[in-house]
Amino acid sequence: GDEVLNTVNLVDREGRLLASYAKTHLYGAVDRKQFTAGHAITAPVELGGWKLGLAICYDIEFPELARTLALAGAEAILAPTANMAPYETVATRLVPARAEENAVFLAYANFFGREGEFEYFGLSCVCGPDGNDVARAGQGEEMVFADLDREALAKTRRLATHLADRRPDLYGSLTTGGEKR
Repeated sequence: GDEVLNTVNLVDREGRLLASYAKTHLYGAVDRKQFTAGHAITAPVELGGWKLGLAICYDIEFPELARTLALAGAEAILAPTANMAPYETVATRLVPARAEENAVFLAYANFFGREGEFEYFGLSCVCGPDGNDVARAGQGEEMVFADLDREALAKTRRLATHLADRRPDLYGSLTTGGEKR
């Protein structure tokens, strides 16, 4: 069709496509001029013994998306992004909170440099299920590596029972659309 989607593909080491996800939350005019919003959240898929969920950029700023992936079994969420100044707090506060509130690893790979009118700040990171940094880049172009610790995931999930303690019977307004401000 005529739709242009901002899409991430997850491939295995042989190059086989395991999952494809199209960004569902468009950021302002900059996204809406270029893309059509994706229509669904992609279910987590297994790669290397881990169940991985996918998000793109602005998507991770919506707690419902990360929560949906966690409830579907994601142990880690991969979020390639091109987040620009002055929104550095997304990388430094929101991403760690998203990881902790869902007891998942969250890999946030951000662009760095200037493109057109935008200045991208880096700060790529991998946050653990306790919200602490496993690895973090500075404000520059860097490669980030992290080892995911399955025991740390299990321990966090034993201690932090947010997913089990939810009260979805109280959250109806989250799924009915509500009013846009």
